[in-house]
Amino acid sequence: MTVTMGTLDRRAMGLLSLVAVLGVAVVIRSRLSDDTGTVVVASTDSIPAAEQRLDRLRQLAATLPGKQAVLKQAQVELATREAGILQADTAAQAGAQLLDLIRTTAMANGIDARGAQEVNRVKPLANDYGEVSVTVTFNCAIEQLVNFLAAIANEPQILATNEINISGGSDKNKTVAVQLSLSGVVPKRLVPDKKGTALF
Repeated sequence: MTVTMGTLDRRAMGLLSLVAVLGVAVVIRSRLSDDTGTVVVASTDSIPAAEQRLDRLRQLAATLPGKQAVLKQAQVELATREAGILQADTAAQAGAQLLDLIRTTAMANGIDARGAQEVNRVKPLANDYGEVSVTVTFNCAIEQLVNFLAAIANEPQILATNEINISGGSDKNKTVAVQLSLSGVVPKRLVPDKKGTALF
């Protein structure tokens, strides 16, 4: 069989075409794969499922401004309520503030409350606050005591009467001996980590 120039040309052209097709396939495959060799494939999710996910995301995004407004309102209310907390750097300072408040209010009602005093340790109040309490003793008329307790209740600080003991006197002025235990709210940072570390 004789090989002519035309036959060789046809065979070379076929071989070149095959190489060209393989080269194009290799280039396309390398372009569709990422750096790790994973081939990028089209998503198998349907268009309706993708539209449902988009609708849910839009609904969540629409509720965000309302949630932010509620959060802002709650923060304002919390700041208003926490304005009554005794602000102090130490538990001793908080106790001194509470004693000073009692003395000032008592003096405004004609009571000398400079008698025996005791500041008790700070203890936890719920999960976020602490409670400091003081005990004072004084003598006064019953009307003065009523006015004093009303004035304490009107103070802007968050205060509570823990215990009050009243014993009657035998003098003509009908004075009574009062032992009063009063508590105030303090920040949680003033609550001791271990029991018994903040005794005064």
